[in-house]
Amino acid sequence: MDELQDVQLTEIKPLLNDKEHDIETAFGVVHVTMRGTPKGNRPVILTYHDIGLNHKSCFNAFFNFEDMQEITHHFAVCHVDAPGQQEGAPPFPSGYQYPSMDELAEMLPAVLTHLNLKSFIGIGLGAGAYVLSRCALSHPDLVEGLVLINVDPCAKGWIDWAASKFSGWTTNIVDIVLAHHFGHEELQANLDLIQTYRLHIAQDINQDNLQLFLTSYNSRKDLEIERPVVGVNEMTAKTLKCPALLVVGDNSPAVEAVVECNSRLDPTKTTLLKMADCGGLPQVVQPGKLTEAFKYFVQGMGYIPYVQLSHLSTESVPAASMTRLMRSRSHSSSSVGSGESSRSRSHASTHGEGSAGTPEGIDLQAAPQTMEVSC
Repeated sequence: MDELQDVQLTEIKPLLNDKEHDIETAFGVVHVTMRGTPKGNRPVILTYHDIGLNHKSCFNAFFNFEDMQEITHHFAVCHVDAPGQQEGAPPFPSGYQYPSMDELAEMLPAVLTHLNLKSFIGIGLGAGAYVLSRCALSHPDLVEGLVLINVDPCAKGWIDWAASKFSGWTTNIVDIVLAHHFGHEELQANLDLIQTYRLHIAQDINQDNLQLFLTSYNSRKDLEIERPVVGVNEMTAKTLKCPALLVVGDNSPAVEAVVECNSRLDPTKTTLLKMADCGGLPQVVQPGKLTEAFKYFVQGMGYIPYVQLSHLSTESVPAASMTRLMRSRSHSSSSVGSGESSRSRSHASTHGEGSAGTPEGIDLQAAPQTMEVSC
């Protein structure tokens, strides 16, 4: 993890053009931070964090990574904090009814309207990934693409519910949230990172507000999405209509949930990225790899004809490279995480036929197999 540096959560000073907004919606007030100015009809990048975090502790390391600046130069960024989770948030009054996950998703159209934004490319982690997915299902015209980290499309099963209830009686909320973010191996091995986030969750997030957000997430409904199959249900299947990049660390407790989500999405529009030597917070631990993947993702959507990433190459990468990569289907003898962790660049692998080296060398295939990438 040579990219892992000192994790700065909330100390990074905002840019001069950062503007904070408290936006009234039908389901309550939501705190939003805008960075940069929207570029014509281009979508903004909209982020949504996970439980126990806010937009700073979740995404600062990623958006302040040097190469990410080359990408965000082309987009305004809209950071959304779930109600009561932002820095310095006051406690909710007694008896306050926290929004459901569906209602959190329904807040986003009001945010876009208030800020005069037409659409967004979403980046969400955990609960935030669920919220963005729900918004995309209800308002597909507003969402042009999604990067979903640690997304879980399933409702919390009764066994999970009972286990969380029991753990709630025996464990404090900080430990519950840490177990949500990090697997056992990472909890034991990456002590500095764990301690940083332990202190952040305990000291920087209002604990009563956090409990309400956690309860809302644990009460989520199944997204009820299904993979479209040609000749069977391609016209009726409920699934994401936009391109989606699913991301999970190979040591994350969310691996099974992300694989399940991948199995329900349109394989012609979905890429599954499993990051080696990485746990529950890939945007913090491996910002360089995620930046590269996001670069290809937005290029594949037709935005930014090229982006020069300083640590990868001295030459600009044409957008056509990711377009070919996203449409191609290369050979693999296994499912996600096929042990290609020694490679420094992303390696494409799926269940289709053919072979590939660099993106430029991949042959186009028509078979609708999900792109699976290890890096």
